[in-house]
Amino acid sequence: MADAAAPDPGLVGAVVAVARDAGQMALARWRTDFARWEKSEGSPVCEVDLDVDRMVRARLGALLPDAGWLSEETADNADRLACRRVWVVDPIDGTRDYIRGRTGWCVSIALVEDGRPVIGVLDAPARGEVWCATAPGGATRNGVRVTAGGRASLPGARVPVDALPKVDRDLTAVEKPNSIALRVAMVAADHADLVATLRWGNEWDIAAAVLVASAAGASVSDAVGAPLVFNKPDPRAYGVLVSTAGIHDAAVLRLADRVKAALG
Repeated sequence: MADAAAPDPGLVGAVVAVARDAGQMALARWRTDFARWEKSEGSPVCEVDLDVDRMVRARLGALLPDAGWLSEETADNADRLACRRVWVVDPIDGTRDYIRGRTGWCVSIALVEDGRPVIGVLDAPARGEVWCATAPGGATRNGVRVTAGGRASLPGARVPVDALPKVDRDLTAVEKPNSIALRVAMVAADHADLVATLRWGNEWDIAAAVLVASAAGASVSDAVGAPLVFNKPDPRAYGVLVSTAGIHDAAVLRLADRVKAALG
């Protein structure tokens, strides 16, 4: 089978431009007074999320009218399942940091084709960071190629967390932005060695970021070590595990008992 062709550079550039404009739109209202509430307990949202979502949907829809749509801030529609290509978007990933005036948030845009991300862009204007990746292809931050680290031993691995549980005290805690996408991108840039979640998570949180990580040479899976597939009828996965290639198997093994306990 022939290798898949890289996405059209013109399309990639247009997606970067949409993410940039969305990021600037959000940045203009960051640290100002805007409505905010909880969709459910522990799940904050604000009016800026919704405004950015509408703008991004209109712009991306004009780029690829045949593509489906999956976004955190839009009611899901099963019509996307009939689409070979789907935009998977989180208009503000890390809303909690956005609301609190912290920098750990970004706009996340992925184009998924046949279940796999082929374009991924993260625009984090409060941090001055733009991440971009294609499949096939590499990953960049602010136009400079990034490569995941070569760590091959799990003890000492850098993990972006607030605090490490006792069982993981042999790991090293580093800065943790609220955005899971930005935490995953840290692995891509060799600023962290491991990111792992043990909960049901949504495709829009990670679609762009896992492409950035994998294109930078990191290993990516769900919490049980299985490949991630996108545009599923239920657009969730149990956990995400992103690490340097050399510690991925060891990380899956360490988490196995916790995953079994959580999933019953």
